[in-house]
Amino acid sequence: MTKTGQDHLKSLRDGRSVYLNGQLVGDVVDHPAYRNAVRSTASLYDFQADPENEELMTFVSPTGARVNRSWHLPESYKELVQRRKAIEAWAEQTNGFLGRSPDHVASSLAGMMMRPDLFEAHGSKRAKAFTDYYAYVRDYDQFVSYVVVGPQADRSKGVGEQTEEYTVAGICDEDTQGITVKGAKMLGTSCILANEVLLGTIQPMKPGEERYAFSAAIPMSAKGVKLLSRKSYEASAGSDFDNPLSSRFDENDAVVYFDEVKIPWDRVFVHKDPVMCYAQYHETPAHVLHNYQAQIRLMVKLRFLVGVARKVAETTNVISYPQVVESLGSLAGQAALVEGMVHGMEAKGTNVGKYYVPDRHLMYASQVQAQRMYPEVIQAIRQLTGGGVIMLPSSINDFAGEETSELIKKTQQSPVRILRTG
Repeated sequence: MTKTGQDHLKSLRDGRSVYLNGQLVGDVVDHPAYRNAVRSTASLYDFQADPENEELMTFVSPTGARVNRSWHLPESYKELVQRRKAIEAWAEQTNGFLGRSPDHVASSLAGMMMRPDLFEAHGSKRAKAFTDYYAYVRDYDQFVSYVVVGPQADRSKGVGEQTEEYTVAGICDEDTQGITVKGAKMLGTSCILANEVLLGTIQPMKPGEERYAFSAAIPMSAKGVKLLSRKSYEASAGSDFDNPLSSRFDENDAVVYFDEVKIPWDRVFVHKDPVMCYAQYHETPAHVLHNYQAQIRLMVKLRFLVGVARKVAETTNVISYPQVVESLGSLAGQAALVEGMVHGMEAKGTNVGKYYVPDRHLMYASQVQAQRMYPEVIQAIRQLTGGGVIMLPSSINDFAGEETSELIKKTQQSPVRILRTG
């Protein structure tokens, strides 16, 4: 049966350890710092479980489970496009603002799964651990996040040269049952909303750092896993009216601390091998596929932002000004550029064994351009809004006060509203 939003909410009530403002959070599902983001994530599963969306959003796995298409390993251009349409449809539910949605790390794991030979070369036991884990998270449609970067400390020194031996998460012990991990990793984006966390390193490592060179996965509720949440934007967002984006889509970030966490061998995929730690992302399609997912999300987000820009111009009645037309045209062109790159990387895709993946060169080119482009898009919208963002009501409560409501009507007007109500 396809995973639903209710299934996801239930799965998050697992006793995980999340810390916010110096306190242990009892239940992230209903806590005011996370409850809306939790439900935004749950709504994605409800969307995929809707019978009308079943073919668009899901496929039948090799074991007969109907799961999200992000777990699918495409073998043709047609299948890659079909997979993209599912990712695109999910992104449209949040206008692209839920950055670490469940299909992100699923895409990374799918890319790793396309190179079982790489894991076999590292050792048959580690290869079996990974393929078995992939089958598990796929068939149970688990939300997996990841932490693959060490916390910032003395950046002039290596991971093993810090003041504390295990500032960065490393293997502090091991036995016949598994490894014991101590230390921290970041950036735990969406970890608070997820079922599982993949931990490892995506950065190159050097000889002597083998105890930090591992890859494994554990449930968020595992004993000793502690999430240090950053400030919640949702908690201070007020109402959906006041802050319609941060009140719904603050997926949160966290430092994840592993307090001597025991991880069984059947969940350890790379063991003390710096070369393999790097290779699992860069010599498989993992890095390409999860950044391809990010470009699809950006494509959707830019469409939304172009729409916002147009609405701003309509609201202030400057839509016909030549300089505004030029600005809107430029924004539309930037959005179309990303969309064109997504379609291009699909059409120019390559084969990795029997699988078909997006073109690496175009994906990275799009990523570089997007990093430059996005601040320009935001700046263009700011210029269009002028002083409008400053004269906003302090909150929705201003409309409840008779005097303030009347003052708002007198001072904050739009010809669009007059035309529609006149």
